[in-house]
Amino acid sequence: MNTLALGPSWLDPDYLLEQFGLIGLLVIVFAESGLLIGFFLPGDSLLFTTGLLVTTGVLDTPLWLVCTLVCLAAIIGDQVGYLFGRKVGPALFKRPDSKLFKQENVEKAHDFFEKYGPKSLVLARFVPIVRTFTPIIAGVSRMNYRSFITYNIIGGVLWGAGVTLLGASLGKVEFVHKNIEAILILIVLISVLPIVIEYLRARSKNKKAAAAAGDPSDGTPPSSRGRHAKR
Repeated sequence: MNTLALGPSWLDPDYLLEQFGLIGLLVIVFAESGLLIGFFLPGDSLLFTTGLLVTTGVLDTPLWLVCTLVCLAAIIGDQVGYLFGRKVGPALFKRPDSKLFKQENVEKAHDFFEKYGPKSLVLARFVPIVRTFTPIIAGVSRMNYRSFITYNIIGGVLWGAGVTLLGASLGKVEFVHKNIEAILILIVLISVLPIVIEYLRARSKNKKAAAAAGDPSDGTPPSSRGRHAKR
């Protein structure tokens, strides 16, 4: 089965699974779940494609075993990210930008964690980039370890097994076979939608804050009002 290459060939789920098989899948899930270098990997579309290939017999591995191993890789990946965050601590927020590291990604994950608390570990699983940095931020914030383990397991199972089983279920539908390229593109678009929405909300909030600082209701800048008051 051929799928549409979503970007470079090394980011195309079909290519990755063909070249590296189940071991490559587990390494990618592990890296995207908690290593700084894994934020750009195609987790959602890769898991969906894996489920589809298993149910069609292209991947000769029992579905239950694939789901179990994927969940373990996701959970262990978050665990490593948490421990990394605890060790690095605040220094992470002072790290300079590079080709593979952007400070804004850390800030987004931090805001996400602050907004949703422990359940962010579950929600972040379904948001690219954020899912990579959230367990690290949880470690930086020294989140209660027992709570982290609980939400880590819940999120790892819901995402790892859930998306894989979704691909396996839809893989039995003829429409999906005929439109697999469009389905994968749709998955990518849906996965980045939360980031787009959050960006637009933050942009709108910044505009409102800037307008409030200028108090356009009377058309007079704050500095001018101050001078008038003194007179």
